[in-house]
Amino acid sequence: MSQEAFFSGYCRVQDQSRMVAVEYEGSELLDADCCYGSCVYQNECQIGKAIDGLLEHRGG
Repeated sequence: MSQEAFFSGYCRVQDQSRMVAVEYEGSELLDADCCYGSCVYQNECQIGKAIDGLLEHRGG
């Protein structure tokens, strides 16, 4: 069963604060309403880091 999580932070692509909804199942990302996975700022993004942490934590 998939679950949802929400993260807020500054988005450099949009140059503003935003909230990102993430749908995941275990350690598998099903959907993120940002360009996570292909974003050029992902390694510097606090939202991207939060998503990484969520998936690592769920992966065990």
